[in-house]
Amino acid sequence: MIGKVLTKVFGSKNDRVLKQINPIVQRINELENSIQPLSDEELAAKTVEFRERYEKGETLDELLPEAFAVVREGAKRVLGERHYDVQLVGGVILHQGKIAEMKTGEGKTLTSTLAVYLNAITGKGVHVVTVNDYLAKRDAEWMGQVYEFLGMTVGKIVHGMDDKERQEAYGADVTYATNNELGFDYLRDNMKFELEDFCQRGFNFAIVDEVDSILIDEARTPLIISGPADISTELYGNVNRIIPRFKEGEHYVIDEKARQVSLTDEGIALGEEMLKVENLYDPSNIEHLHHLNQAMKAHTLFKRDVDYIVNNGQVVIVDEFTGRTMEGRRYSDGLHQALEAKEGVKIERENQTMASITFQNYFRMYDKLAGMTGTADTEAPEFKKIYDLDVVVMPTNMPMVRDDYADVIYKNEAAKYRAVVREIKDMYEAGRPVLVGTISIDVSEKIAGMLKKEKIAHEVLNAKHHEREAEIIANAGQRGKVTIATNMAGRGTDIKLGEGVVEAGGLHILGTSRHESRRIDNQLRGRAGRQGDPGSSRFFLSLEDDLLRIFGSDRISGIMNKLGMEEDEPIEHSMISKAIENAQRKVEGHNFDIRKHLLEYDDVMNKQREVIYQQRREILENDDVAGVVQDMIGDTVATIVSEYYQDRVDSEEWDWDGYRERLIEAFNIDRTVEEDKRADLNEEDLHAMTTEFARQAYADQEKRNGLENQRQIEKILLLQIVDASWKDHLLSMDHLKEGIGLRGYGQKNPLNEYKREGFELFNGLMEGIKNQVVSNLMRVRIMQEDDVEKLEEERRRKKEQELAMNKAASGKELEEDKTVKRDGDKIGRNAACPCGSGKKYKRCCGKTS
Repeated sequence: MIGKVLTKVFGSKNDRVLKQINPIVQRINELENSIQPLSDEELAAKTVEFRERYEKGETLDELLPEAFAVVREGAKRVLGERHYDVQLVGGVILHQGKIAEMKTGEGKTLTSTLAVYLNAITGKGVHVVTVNDYLAKRDAEWMGQVYEFLGMTVGKIVHGMDDKERQEAYGADVTYATNNELGFDYLRDNMKFELEDFCQRGFNFAIVDEVDSILIDEARTPLIISGPADISTELYGNVNRIIPRFKEGEHYVIDEKARQVSLTDEGIALGEEMLKVENLYDPSNIEHLHHLNQAMKAHTLFKRDVDYIVNNGQVVIVDEFTGRTMEGRRYSDGLHQALEAKEGVKIERENQTMASITFQNYFRMYDKLAGMTGTADTEAPEFKKIYDLDVVVMPTNMPMVRDDYADVIYKNEAAKYRAVVREIKDMYEAGRPVLVGTISIDVSEKIAGMLKKEKIAHEVLNAKHHEREAEIIANAGQRGKVTIATNMAGRGTDIKLGEGVVEAGGLHILGTSRHESRRIDNQLRGRAGRQGDPGSSRFFLSLEDDLLRIFGSDRISGIMNKLGMEEDEPIEHSMISKAIENAQRKVEGHNFDIRKHLLEYDDVMNKQREVIYQQRREILENDDVAGVVQDMIGDTVATIVSEYYQDRVDSEEWDWDGYRERLIEAFNIDRTVEEDKRADLNEEDLHAMTTEFARQAYADQEKRNGLENQRQIEKILLLQIVDASWKDHLLSMDHLKEGIGLRGYGQKNPLNEYKREGFELFNGLMEGIKNQVVSNLMRVRIMQEDDVEKLEEERRRKKEQELAMNKAASGKELEEDKTVKRDGDKIGRNAACPCGSGKKYKRCCGKTS
């Protein structure tokens, strides 16, 4: 109550932020008259002038009013579009590293040009992040005209480009790319062996379009680069065949809120019987248990045409927030293989993680981050907590006149869909366009089938029919058009009203159910009422909808029964809408906890990833890494000394045989310390002795291979061992995370346990890298051409010997070889044997049986 009074007196924080920006907008408007008379060449020359002023010490904040005025004029000349004052406000918000919430149709794409241009003046590059390749391509070509007109370069990153094209695009002043391409390029760069092959050039400033979709919805899915693991897929098929024997309630229970399925005691017993194992929870049977759990998930929690589709014999994931297919993406941990087994398509081999990162940690690498969306305010606390991003709600350019009706609730789905079709028919006959929002493909196709029976022309936009996306959405505002779309997040195309539609009442939004997130519902609603246009929205629900069924429809159901309401009679009341919104808040809170939990675990990995990638970069930046190698040799010496020095034991009694073996293992040198030199030694003496042995071994290697070759070997070997060890470490960390939740049963905090054991594993990784590098470096040898020929000859000779021995063993008589060829010369039987034994050929390799 007090908070509301204070807000009335002093204004909200949002109001205060907007008020502070007003003088800047006024200054930009004052500059318009001086910018307008400039010729195209003079306007473009302003970019060069701004860059010079920036180099001399002027800040971007000081350049902002003039730079914004230049962009506004440039856009007017090139695109025929002049930034509104509210778009100037949005540009300032973005430059300040905040999220601008702008309603649909307010021109987010044009708004971004202001902050992009200003920040590109530094020459460090600006990334504009979109949700799909189509938008990256479209915006780069559309808004790119403004930047190019003003003398800046523009690049775009889309799927299928090679490294050279990517380097060029990242080298531009402004680069448009999808979040996926950016993240994968970062991971791929950190797997390369030459710095000049890197595509990205640093993380200066990024503006994320549809920021809620990318930084909230996608945050639960890490980006993973993987390679095939050597694991058979046979078990997936075997387990899949037994799943029909399991009955819900008897053998397993489903927790729909948590999206989990658990086996009962009866289910465990049945699993053990069917898989012919004595105890599913025995460590030796952990693989069977894992496969059974994943198969149960695939059959009970994941629905075809909702969570995934089957296309061309492949299981393709459908993004629950955008309704788009995610080609090339696979569920991890064997779930995708379980779905392939369920659908009877080819089961692909499991993959092993080689590199991974979450979007949360990727985007936190930027020096400055900003975002735009139509719906961010509901997630403002999460943006602040995870990314330190403030959300500023922008005023609309024209007053919002859309009618948002209260939700209507029916007893069951059948009644709801009949009501949906009736409402579509009414709007269709009134000449109003209708956009029908569904949360899954099967619902969109069900409604399409019902409309077909009613002979109502319509378009369907979902993961199965996405080729004409832009065209379908662009035409959705024409008179009498009915468009059915699966989710509307990040569609990126405005629905403009056709002739006569404004008079008819504008676009009507019809939601067929509520999404878990209020934001997704708001995005659907936001498609109507753009730029002061009329419009309306209404959501149709039933007690059988997942959201109501899982989150407390009992109370509503009780009211409907008490009132004796008929099947086709709905409840329509603002209190009901409020109750549904509360249910959505609960789900949003639950999902936020999941994302926060994921980030807490990934933060452990992120610190380790930063150390490894920094180490790789240092190796790549230097042609000479001898210093790094010598440090590793020094550490290995210290380890050996700690193993064999015994404080309270006479030095003559130390384990000198073990010490000798350890030197062979670590440095490939066989050094026996004579007995008369073993007396009266202390720790320093042992350290000095071991250091000298190692130094000599290293010097011998340099001499044997040549200094230049040795430097090259060191660099290559370091990179290879770091990469191979990191890959194995990722697998160990995956296994650790998988089972760490069970520590809670032992009254231990799983996250703390994960941090502690993860730290121990990482220490082991770093120690292992040192040991492998030193040991391998002391053994590797550059072979000259003559050596290669000798080696090949030796291999050939040994092969012949093996063949001869095999023939002898089979009782066949060997023919006497008169000669043996080497380098094209004949060698007589009385000549010295080429194997180097010193014996005559006939008595050695050429002897008869």
